[in-house]
Amino acid sequence: MSLRAIVTKEVRRFWSVLGQTVTAPVVTALLFLLVFSHVLEGRESGYPGVAYTQFLVPGLMMMQVLQNAFANTSSSLAQSKIMGNIVFLLMAPLSARDLYIGYISAALLRSTLVALAIFVFTWPFVHLPIAHPFALLAIMLLAAGTMGSLGIIAGIVATKFDHIAAFQNFLIMPLTFLSGVFYSVHGLPELWYEISLFNPFFYMIDGFRYGFFGTADVSIWRSLAWSLGFFAATATTAIAWLGSGYRLRG
Repeated sequence: MSLRAIVTKEVRRFWSVLGQTVTAPVVTALLFLLVFSHVLEGRESGYPGVAYTQFLVPGLMMMQVLQNAFANTSSSLAQSKIMGNIVFLLMAPLSARDLYIGYISAALLRSTLVALAIFVFTWPFVHLPIAHPFALLAIMLLAAGTMGSLGIIAGIVATKFDHIAAFQNFLIMPLTFLSGVFYSVHGLPELWYEISLFNPFFYMIDGFRYGFFGTADVSIWRSLAWSLGFFAATATTAIAWLGSGYRLRG
């Protein structure tokens, strides 16, 4: 009952501002698609038989999944701390695992809605095959879970909204834009190619594209291993900090 209550609370929180939490990211992705597909029309995607516009759509979907999963948990937790109502959650008969599942469930739902909306709105213009649906779903859930967990960590660390913005501007955004959303890493100079392989976001986006096209810059197993490892690290930290009350109590 307590877990259901926190899931319902978190879903209602983002659902009450659907225009900001779902519509705005979809519009942003469509604008990226419009501009880049027009400017780079005719450019080789680097994937055999895949047009550049087709290549671009999965990258934009995953970019919004990453950013919105992070935004949902980080803003909710930081808002609760700053408004002072986090005390009611901490006093409730909820374990750290219950709190974690509650926050992550809403982040997964929001990011999935955004990805589905982008897929539906681009479908009339860009046909995407789905070669490996289970790989696609697994990577998306791992990516959203990872970023939701990272959002919980950021929300715990933050003492004001500027700190959340710093996470987004100096960590999430650079790693997202340098992860191959708009290009194949095989087109990069050798040094930047090697550096890209240390970016965990690259494996999430590359694995997601594999789910659509059945081909990718690196092996799907390597992408799954990196995504699973990053998820395990962030989830373990988030649950441990929620359980210890670090920067939440007192």
